[in-house]
Amino acid sequence: MASDLAGLLVVSIEQAVAPTYLSCKLADAGARVIKIERPEGDFARHYDHLVHGESAYFVWLNRGKESICLDLKQEGERAILSEMIARADIFIQNLAPGAIERLGFSMTKLREQHPRLITCSITGYGDEGPLRELKAYDLLVQAESGLASTTGNEFGSVRVGVSVGDISAGMTATQAVFQALYAREKTGHGRHIAVSLFHSLADWMNVPYLQFTYGGITPGRFGLHHPTIAPYGAFTCSGGRPVLIAIQNEREWVILCRDVLGRPDLITDQRFSNNDNRVRNREALDAEIVPIFLGMTREQAIEVLSAARLAYGRVSSLDDLAVHPQNRYLDVETPSGPVRLLAPGVKVDGETLTAGRVPAAGEHSEALRREFAPKGANVGA
Repeated sequence: MASDLAGLLVVSIEQAVAPTYLSCKLADAGARVIKIERPEGDFARHYDHLVHGESAYFVWLNRGKESICLDLKQEGERAILSEMIARADIFIQNLAPGAIERLGFSMTKLREQHPRLITCSITGYGDEGPLRELKAYDLLVQAESGLASTTGNEFGSVRVGVSVGDISAGMTATQAVFQALYAREKTGHGRHIAVSLFHSLADWMNVPYLQFTYGGITPGRFGLHHPTIAPYGAFTCSGGRPVLIAIQNEREWVILCRDVLGRPDLITDQRFSNNDNRVRNREALDAEIVPIFLGMTREQAIEVLSAARLAYGRVSSLDDLAVHPQNRYLDVETPSGPVRLLAPGVKVDGETLTAGRVPAAGEHSEALRREFAPKGANVGA
């Protein structure tokens, strides 16, 4: 698995999360990834300094890469980049709108010069439309895409606790690049891929969009409860610890009433006769369910839910996550020592991913300058 893309060269002018996620997945699959950083380094190196002095974001997404710092305002530095792109299979960039063209690396021209090259640009809002020139960061896109209107509770919206806008764009780009690699095997030609944070996250918003556009329903903010399925959410047990339940169909509703709540009369209660009615009468439904769970400890609730083979979950704190029995781990080396990450969510043929080292800023600059020096150029370290 770690050598599937061996022999492929990826050149990435990347910063922050979205393109870095893409190039990380390519590196995990065995591609050689050269990370082009500003002279001062990727600003994501300094989001925090909590992992042995390294940034958590940077450690997560930069394993297995080589780092060179280039000042692309300088002609000689651009010449090195040109040599890299000429030999590359994939070129990724997420500079501010229009910046890559001003540097002389128009994606259209690169594709004309290098027909096998796969290019990928990641922007905030795409190449078209009135907001195409607007800078975008994760929280801004969470709000602009409508996601923030569906999160939180009756007191207001909240940011999703991880950079879901960036991650959705990175995942979208990863899928598109792997598809392009497959297509190139058949056609011999690369392609240009344009991904935006807004459109990637808007795609994930299709359920509330469709419910609103075609059903006139504006999903409310219900905290740890599902906006359009009930009962599906957190119920507090004695001792103040909640358990989450997820009832997905009428068969499970019957089992919940009969075997967990001990209230078979609720099965035939017309207020709760189907999911639409349960959502419509959510307050009355909660009034029936809440006291029953308050009468059980969380352990007792989990025992009866398990016996009934109904889905449940705990609200894990980060303390809980750190020692969760289902965790898989990935050990990586960083400039300041080894770090244990939570492993990616995929195993292939039973294999657990292994990963390369996280580079220091410009760690490979000298070697890469020599390797990609234009013919006849005198390129120093």
